[in-house]
Amino acid sequence: MADRPAHSGPFAGLRVIDLTGMVFGPYATQIMADMGADVIKIEPPGGDDTRFISRGPVPGMSGVFVNINRGKRSVVLDIKSAEGKAALARLIEGADVFIHSMRAKAVARLGFDYTAVSAIKPNIVYTNCYGYSRRGPDADKPAYDDTIQAECGIPYVQSLMNGEPSFAATIMADKVAGLTALYATTMALYHRERTGEGQEVEVGMFETMASFMLVEHANGMLFDPPLGPAHYHRAAAPNRRPYRTKDGHVAALIYNDKHWKLFVEAVKPAWVTPEMATLEQRAGQIDTVYGLLGETFLERTTAEWLELLTGLAIPCAPLRTTDELFDNEHLKAVGFFETVETEQGPVRFPGVPTWFSKTPGRVAGPTPEVGADTAAVLAELGLESE
Repeated sequence: MADRPAHSGPFAGLRVIDLTGMVFGPYATQIMADMGADVIKIEPPGGDDTRFISRGPVPGMSGVFVNINRGKRSVVLDIKSAEGKAALARLIEGADVFIHSMRAKAVARLGFDYTAVSAIKPNIVYTNCYGYSRRGPDADKPAYDDTIQAECGIPYVQSLMNGEPSFAATIMADKVAGLTALYATTMALYHRERTGEGQEVEVGMFETMASFMLVEHANGMLFDPPLGPAHYHRAAAPNRRPYRTKDGHVAALIYNDKHWKLFVEAVKPAWVTPEMATLEQRAGQIDTVYGLLGETFLERTTAEWLELLTGLAIPCAPLRTTDELFDNEHLKAVGFFETVETEQGPVRFPGVPTWFSKTPGRVAGPTPEVGADTAAVLAELGLESE
């Protein structure tokens, strides 16, 4: 495998000790790796469970694991043993970030809570990835994406739309919490850059998703006294869905007054009334409006609607499958996908979605097999692998 060039990303030179598992924490550290950090993933003997949850070319290299652990170095340590604890302590000495997803009592019992780790490296940024904040009564409650989606109201608002509670068909809580852990850690690093001080950071998946859901759904409950329920009607309106056309579906948002006027003048639907002229008026009867638009979209083909709406600069899009993203012309043009040669053959990774003029990120490299870097990393410390 050819050597990849030195990374020039904004985290180049940063060392991260990663004791996270599943998706929440590893997604955060994957982005750190893509941005140039040296991420050392500490795995138990046998490896992270995520290695086995989806399809892959060989056992232990599932697609989900490969994607969110790319470019990291895998070190197998039994951190319940004296030797494993000593090796981890040595790694911490040279680290900038320590991030874990164990429960608070478990990490303390192992001897690697913030007090212990900051005693080894006082200016370290120490990030806890929890299901629930340890400051509340649910601190030790186990948490997974499905249970957190339920806790924060996603199945409830889906039931308002579809008549039946359902999960979002993506591991939304894991990924949003991962992004939150990333930005929280980055903020702590920025504080350290200015002051020299490390600190402890806590990211609760439940608190993160409660904040995420209440951006729009807090609505009338924000006020005292409340002006209505915690529910943004437009987002969960039963008729809010891709519009069926003569031959398929199209997504379109004829929302603001400019777009509404252009649409009405071009299509001239018979059902339009003066009581629909303004955004405020339409918002008060949004599900009715969506239903009437749905009837109108049945009158033309998908291609006809896309041509008309695109010409009017009204937001619209065809419905695509996730498979189709791999052949999307826009994503190809911006160089979104990056193929990396691995021991299992070429892997086409979805790449870095951000752009930097001076410190660009990139897919950090192939995904390590379990313990692939144990000997090399410990040798850097003058230690031998167990």
